[in-house]
Amino acid sequence: MTDALDDRLTRAASAPDVRKAVAAILRETFEAARVRIARRLDAGGEGVEVARLYSAAADDLLTALWRFTTETLYPAANPSEAERLTLIAVGGYGRGVLAPHSDLDLLFLRPWKPIPRTEQVIEFMLYVLWDLGVKVGQSARSVDECLALAKSDMTVRTALLEARPLAGDEKLAADFIARFRAMVVKADPRPFIAAKLEERDVRHQKAGAVRYRVEPNVKDGKGGLRDLNTLFWIARSLAPDSPLGARVMDGLLTARERRTFEESFDFLWRVRAHLHLTAGRPEEKLTFDLQPEVARRMGWRGRGDEPAVERFMRRYFLVARDVGALTRAMSAKLEARQQKSTMSLSRLIPGRKRKLGVEGFTEDAGRLSVTGPEVFAAAPEKLLMLFRTADEHDLDLHPDAFSAVSRSLSLVTPSLRRDPEATRAFLDILAHGQRPYRVLTLMNETGLLGRFLPEWGRIVGQTQFNMYHAYTVDEHTLQAIGIINDIWRGKLKADHPSSSEIVHRIDDFEALMLAMLLHDVGKGGDRGQLEDGAIAARRACDRLGLDPRRTEFVVWLVRNHLTLSDYAQKRDVSDPATVKAFTRLVGDPERLRTLLILTVADIRAVGPGVWNAWKGGLIRDLYQRTESVFRGEDLTHADPLDDYPDLVGRARLNGAAVEALTVRADEAEEYAATRVAVAARDRPGLFVDLAGALAAAG
Repeated sequence: MTDALDDRLTRAASAPDVRKAVAAILRETFEAARVRIARRLDAGGEGVEVARLYSAAADDLLTALWRFTTETLYPAANPSEAERLTLIAVGGYGRGVLAPHSDLDLLFLRPWKPIPRTEQVIEFMLYVLWDLGVKVGQSARSVDECLALAKSDMTVRTALLEARPLAGDEKLAADFIARFRAMVVKADPRPFIAAKLEERDVRHQKAGAVRYRVEPNVKDGKGGLRDLNTLFWIARSLAPDSPLGARVMDGLLTARERRTFEESFDFLWRVRAHLHLTAGRPEEKLTFDLQPEVARRMGWRGRGDEPAVERFMRRYFLVARDVGALTRAMSAKLEARQQKSTMSLSRLIPGRKRKLGVEGFTEDAGRLSVTGPEVFAAAPEKLLMLFRTADEHDLDLHPDAFSAVSRSLSLVTPSLRRDPEATRAFLDILAHGQRPYRVLTLMNETGLLGRFLPEWGRIVGQTQFNMYHAYTVDEHTLQAIGIINDIWRGKLKADHPSSSEIVHRIDDFEALMLAMLLHDVGKGGDRGQLEDGAIAARRACDRLGLDPRRTEFVVWLVRNHLTLSDYAQKRDVSDPATVKAFTRLVGDPERLRTLLILTVADIRAVGPGVWNAWKGGLIRDLYQRTESVFRGEDLTHADPLDDYPDLVGRARLNGAAVEALTVRADEAEEYAATRVAVAARDRPGLFVDLAGALAAAG
């Protein structure tokens, strides 16, 4: 195949337009290879296998083009020292994996300064690649230029860590790689590691800092491929001569963690390949319009009321969670290696330890750690106590402790779920903690929260295939809990002045927070979200040992958590009948106050921009009118809009036609909107004319 291709390219040298002829031949062979690989993917090929096949196809393309350019078009039978040139794959391509529409990162390496022949070779090759529509990230540098840049520029160093010779002067490539690796071995690894971690944080902020956004970025998002690549790069920087940093990786991860790493890596590569092929471009964001087709291509099928796309996305987010756990686990081992230089990878501060009053818990480098997994084996309730201690002392969880929890989940038995001490620690975190969102998120990512509360476990990673919800069900719920905590602490007083006062009048704050945690656990159930949620909430409350009165309150809140927003947004809150019906449903002021805070947090946690002043005005109006009923006040009052038809007179509406519309507008500040009343006889096109007039008026 290689000889036949070379023969065809050689004959193309005599064509009137050599570049065009060469591009046509290479396009034919390259596209044929890509079609074969796509078929392999559709047939169930593994993600990494397919990524390597795409890389191999690119290798074949480039080496064929190199041979033609250097041996036929610009031959040099006995190249001088200055004419030596080699082609090196760097970056992800250097690692030997590519997505269907990935860029090709190339380094044209020369010994010294450029000369005419090397410039001609580089120029011709790049023009042909561009003619083929291949995106190329290329650089042409001397050996010394590369080494100098790699010392100061961590991005260049990262790319060169994965340098892989493709074609050209083998000795030049080997000498360069040997010098580069020697430089990396001698260098202090801390600046590189710090740069990679900082780069990761910036990337997360740009792609969406939350791991569970329902339109995730497969490459750059939190829990995506680049997070795993970062671990590769760090490992490679510590052992540059080890393929893919394997020697370091094997020493940092357990066999189970390494298996999870490989499975996650393969799954994400499959998703990325299908995503590129579905979109027909280098798309990295798994958007709503692409998710169903990617799910179909990957073989997912619906089950019960859960469609295929939601099952697929749930799997995606569970993998993203695993990637986060792997990052923590590997960081822990890396920190242990760097203790001699008092280096902390995550915080870059000297390590120190102090006891925290609980046997087996210690502070290590400003984070909460444990002396070993045996701490939990001896006292499983300490799994919950660990997170309460972290919150009490405002400590992040050390990766060692994180890993110890993840490896001890088998200790979460039915007896632990009913253990009073474990329950007390859990409720303290939920309702009395300083930062419940942060701590519960850690519990969720270790897998502990879903093990301790099985009702929660069934919604971890669950998605809702619509444009309204920005997060998975579990992430939405945790954000809602964080919002209630912010309201209670006065952090949202500017947005919710009345709620910030009302929340402190709630008698049973634990019931509110438990209801918030459980409010969506019925999603996807056969009986409907509200009924299944109420059943699950009762089961959870009974297991946690709540007394019957509190259990009934939590169950009522879960069953009715949509009621306030439904009444406020779908009914006329100025109608006394609406208010009376809502008042009868609520029953007492405590339920009203609790339901208000739950509703505000639930709406705000749906996604950015979902809460607005209009919704707030409607909810506040219904709350105030209902509260006035509980105080015994009279609901009968005139609505301001009742006076507006008097502008033309009710009698005229019953008789003569009104030629011109009569409109009176009232700027209602409490609704952050304009209230408009129109008096006119009905006629065809009236609604269209009204809509047009309102749009024209802005």
